[in-house]
Amino acid sequence: MTATIHRLNPSGRVPSLEPMMALVANDMNQVNSVILARMQSDIPLIPELAGHLIAGGGKRMRPMLMLACARMLDYTGTRQHKLAASVEFIHTATLLHDDVVDKSDLRRGRRTANLIWGNPASVLVGDFLFSRSFELMVEDGSLKALRILSNASAVIAEGEVNQLTAQRQVETGEDRYLEIIGAKTAALFAAACRIAAVVAERPESEELALDAYGRNLGIAFQLVDDAIDYASDEETMGKGVGDDFRDGKVTLPVILAHARGSAEDRAFWRDAMHGHRISDADLAHAKTLLEQTGALADTLERARHYGQRAIDALGSFGASQAKATLVEAVEFAIARAY
Repeated sequence: MTATIHRLNPSGRVPSLEPMMALVANDMNQVNSVILARMQSDIPLIPELAGHLIAGGGKRMRPMLMLACARMLDYTGTRQHKLAASVEFIHTATLLHDDVVDKSDLRRGRRTANLIWGNPASVLVGDFLFSRSFELMVEDGSLKALRILSNASAVIAEGEVNQLTAQRQVETGEDRYLEIIGAKTAALFAAACRIAAVVAERPESEELALDAYGRNLGIAFQLVDDAIDYASDEETMGKGVGDDFRDGKVTLPVILAHARGSAEDRAFWRDAMHGHRISDADLAHAKTLLEQTGALADTLERARHYGQRAIDALGSFGASQAKATLVEAVEFAIARAY
């Protein structure tokens, strides 16, 4: 195979996940069947609560990426269905837990499960979904797939705890922040893509290439999320505008704006991250500082950098429809901010 270099959205058109969704539609039907079957329980609250989030309009991006990677590798079996469902269960469980930790009341434009059923039920159903995900891994029978996904689960938890300890710490450095999102967000993207090469029994070099693709895409995806928390609206985001600001989450835009600001600006950011400046007027002032310091623009530029790294990681794979959808998925992740 010869390396193919792709540039991030050279056509200037609006990218979409639709080509990937169409490509893996039949496989996703099988994955959704597994998800529906495995979220059932004799305890009615479990499928009711789990279904609220699972059916809540998410794009299923992580399992779709796994399925598209398997297609790119010309895998024609069925092992990817249970493993993709396992990936989605891990993701859903972390969302249930995150909403409890963050005290969120809106997710994908709907009330969060913890707001409806309470924190204890959300945590316990999240635990149930984690357990289901491990059952599916074991049923696949691959120790390598089990190792990759179980490690990702542990890394995600470490990233969440790391973020919790950094909450309201406005002096958090950019390197530590990238370490946090590399764990809490990018690890599952990377694992989802890598296990496609495992089920296709491809060489480790291809595993690592897909790992790099998913990891860089995950970082880019999170950086864009960080930016649009300040630059979008509730209808577009599906959650409250400025939630990160009011929750004292020290994201990259805040880190950059704090580092570049005057003494007065830095005092504002310290007060804001400690919960003393959370009004609409304070949020508007924060947005002004982010614009003035170039923090939002530079956060998005970093996202583009990681997006390009994700695309470059696919360079050793030959041209195919599946590869084209994987490239466009990166373009879509970046374009959400524009």
